[in-house]
Amino acid sequence: MRAKFWIAELLFAASSAALAADRLPGYAADAAAFTVSGVSSGGYMAVQLHVAHSQRVKGAGVLAAGPYYCAQGSLWAAMENCVKPGAWNPLPDVNVLKAHAERLARERAIDSTSNLASARVWIFSGARDRTVVPEVVEALDRFYELFNTNVIFVKDKPAGHAMVTQSAGGACGASESPFINDCDYDAAGELLRHLLGSLSQPAAKETGRLVRFDQREFGDAYAISMADDGYVYVPPACETGRCRVHVAFHGCRQGAEAVGERFVRDAGYNRWADANHLIVLYPQAIARYWWIYNPRGCWDWWGYTGAQYATKEGAQIRAVMKMVERLGAARK
Repeated sequence: MRAKFWIAELLFAASSAALAADRLPGYAADAAAFTVSGVSSGGYMAVQLHVAHSQRVKGAGVLAAGPYYCAQGSLWAAMENCVKPGAWNPLPDVNVLKAHAERLARERAIDSTSNLASARVWIFSGARDRTVVPEVVEALDRFYELFNTNVIFVKDKPAGHAMVTQSAGGACGASESPFINDCDYDAAGELLRHLLGSLSQPAAKETGRLVRFDQREFGDAYAISMADDGYVYVPPACETGRCRVHVAFHGCRQGAEAVGERFVRDAGYNRWADANHLIVLYPQAIARYWWIYNPRGCWDWWGYTGAQYATKEGAQIRAVMKMVERLGAARK
């Protein structure tokens, strides 16, 4: 069975090479400090990027995900303890996870955890989420509280496992593809307002450009389970002016390979970006079945790319940081 998937991947890679996207342009953006967010595995990835690079990442918005280093390099823990813990597969103690983070900081594998005290974090747990249960998300809240982080925790919406929006997507309580739910609640807007402070109201409609770009120059895409192409949303004001950067991570089975452009268009960020001089980077993970086994196209929060996955040397973290650096480069 895996050999069949491997052949399919080779054919897909060959066709993708012929249709390669353009190089990610520089936009002279303010990349020295930026914010991140994500849902499900993308939420775990947002937390990892925040903790690893807390000197530059000033805030994180997290939906349906748990604390930093929860899986501790274990696929079993990622499948059980850190999504649906129980008597036989308990959730890790957040004090232990705090100790791991502090150890990694002493080893300079991540930035000093003291930076987290000045950060802003927005957390969301859907009351009907049975994929990543509220207990797990509550542990993320406790983890950040140990570092005196400024946290807002929203847990009173009847949402399933999904990116929650004002009007896009399916039923609020659903937990099914494309994992975008209409809950009459603008999660993207709420998290951006907490992370960035006072913002103008979102534009009535999108006016910017959704740019598809080649991710392969930022790392060995096949080897680290990232798609050949990523996306970046660029408002008109950012074509010539200086803008901030926000990185938004999709969840498992939610990348463009699985749902097309649904997440990058419907998650709710783009109209806020248009009105607030904000470039939104949408990196893309992809399913892999051979060499790396990542059948649902999740971001790496348990170690399939290597033991350093949650640190500055994590392959996906390094790739995304290179993308952010490119956005800060001069226009050509």
